[in-house]
Amino acid sequence: MKRGNARFVAGAPRHPRQDAERRNEVAAGQRPRAALFGCADSRLAAEIIFDKGLGDLFVVRNAGQVVSDSVIGSLEYAVAVLGVPLIIVLAHDECGAVRAAIDSVRPDAPALPPHIWRLIAPIVPAVQRVVRADPASSSIDGEAVGREHLRDTVGDILQTSELISDAVAEGRLAVIGANYRLAEGVAVPEIIVGAVSDDLTTSAA
Repeated sequence: MKRGNARFVAGAPRHPRQDAERRNEVAAGQRPRAALFGCADSRLAAEIIFDKGLGDLFVVRNAGQVVSDSVIGSLEYAVAVLGVPLIIVLAHDECGAVRAAIDSVRPDAPALPPHIWRLIAPIVPAVQRVVRADPASSSIDGEAVGREHLRDTVGDILQTSELISDAVAEGRLAVIGANYRLAEGVAVPEIIVGAVSDDLTTSAA
């Protein structure tokens, strides 16, 4: 993952395992090296920013990387059935869902459509913590909210899924929370739970 992201940042991607031979190879089954749960933002295409190919990543996405039953079920499938040793939770700067959560706490905030509100409501506690930490500020720091929400997301996954937390405790799985910088193209690890070897993050270049 590190090497692939470094190639992307340098503007020298290899686009590995994206040919007809690879397509035929994985048609009968998948053995991804990692699961990635990230924001659905159009600028956050996992296989591109990590320079991976078909069958390399098991990807789950929604706006704001908000934990839900379908997300947990998908990640549990990746761990229990596909045997991935790594889950990456990928947030990013300038997140629209984070911005919507920030805007929603303003006194004059208009009502949001109900499905959008239910999606961003889990981000609001992160907004409230950032506000309480700096009550004198005239603005709410979106990057600080994003970092808080990333921590919440990793914590929610581990708290909600006994299967995943057990796999971490047994040394079979690691969970990394990373923040993707849109302009630079780099994914920066912020939270690491479990043992992460260099082999996990640099293999399958």
